[in-house]
Amino acid sequence: MTGVEWSEGIPIYRQLKERVIAMLLDGALKPGDALPSVRQVAAEYQLNPITVSRAYQELVDEQLVEKRRGLGMYVTEGATARLRQSERERFLREEWPQVLERMQRLGLDPAELLDPQSKWGHK
Repeated sequence: MTGVEWSEGIPIYRQLKERVIAMLLDGALKPGDALPSVRQVAAEYQLNPITVSRAYQELVDEQLVEKRRGLGMYVTEGATARLRQSERERFLREEWPQVLERMQRLGLDPAELLDPQSKWGHK
C-alpha cells in the first residue's frame, strides 16, 4: 500500500478496504498471507486504528480475511476466486451497462475496440 493518497468524499476505511481488494486481485496478497497489523497500518499512514479496524472487519465480514487469535489477520483460502467472481458480477451489473451506453452514444463498436488493427484497438 505504498504511495497512498486518500480521496476526498470517500470514507478512508472504504478506500483502505479497496486497496486490500486490489492487492488480492493483483496477486500481491495470496491465501494464507498475513495482513499488516492494525497498529502498523495506522502508524504508517497516520490513521486512526478504528478506521483500519473497520476496513479489516468488512474484509472479515466478506470472508476475504480471517482473524487468528493472537496472530493477526490472514487472507482466507479461496478469497481471490470469490472476490474475482463477485467483482465480475458487480462490473456486469453496475459498470458495463454504463460503459455500453456511453459507447453507443459515441458510436463505438465493441468489436472495433478489441481489434488490434483498428485505430481504437491496442497496438
